[in-house]
Amino acid sequence: SALLLFISIMTMFMSGVVAIFEYDLKKIIALSTLSQLGMMMFSISLGLYELAFFHLLTHALFKALLFLCAGVLIHGAGNTQDIRSFGGLSLNFPLVTVCMNLANLSLCGVPFLAGFYSKDLIVELACQYSWGIFVLLMMFICLSLTVLYSVRLTYLSFVGSYGGGTSISVCESDYSLVGPVVILSFTSLVSGPILSWLNFPAPVLIFLPAFLKWGALFFVGVSLLVMLSLQGLTYSYKWGAVSKFSGLMWFLPW
Repeated sequence: SALLLFISIMTMFMSGVVAIFEYDLKKIIALSTLSQLGMMMFSISLGLYELAFFHLLTHALFKALLFLCAGVLIHGAGNTQDIRSFGGLSLNFPLVTVCMNLANLSLCGVPFLAGFYSKDLIVELACQYSWGIFVLLMMFICLSLTVLYSVRLTYLSFVGSYGGGTSISVCESDYSLVGPVVILSFTSLVSGPILSWLNFPAPVLIFLPAFLKWGALFFVGVSLLVMLSLQGLTYSYKWGAVSKFSGLMWFLPW
């Protein structure tokens, strides 16, 4: 279980770092899936099997929503996946913007969305089982990385200035595209509490000191602010070697 714990934490860390340097929309979402799979394996390595399955279910719902939203954006932005050619898409895709941000916030573990119920429970029980400080610190860092790449994706796609992509079409009038997105948005709002009420006996006693109890929310909040303040900066030439190393997934494919 210690080996699985180490591999799962390294997977979460690697995929989080790589996603920050990635510009391909589908790759960023795929890397976030890898990060969450690491989270599930982390949960299994602590012996929390039911919780890992619960996270699998909630994650499946909002990740399906993320991929569908990405598909609508790629279709609407002239079939480009490069988020540098996006920007200001919230004007053309208001509904998809809302739904995608809902899924992103759920992925980050913002309170009372689907991802929060499973992710926060894993984090709190990991703190309660009191593994070493290194494990807890890495877990919180990986939690922060999730927020960093999610905010970066949202900013570059919807908020930043238009990147000059080929063409922007308004495809929100196509209900076969938007219908499933709206339905999945609803599930990513309510699936967390409903599944937790169905799955787990109540009440659950988690006994933690205050700084650990607030740790997850603190890291989410701080990394949100950090990424918002860094959005104006572009990666300078100093980051070239780091971004190449990260972009090639630490040379693991080789």
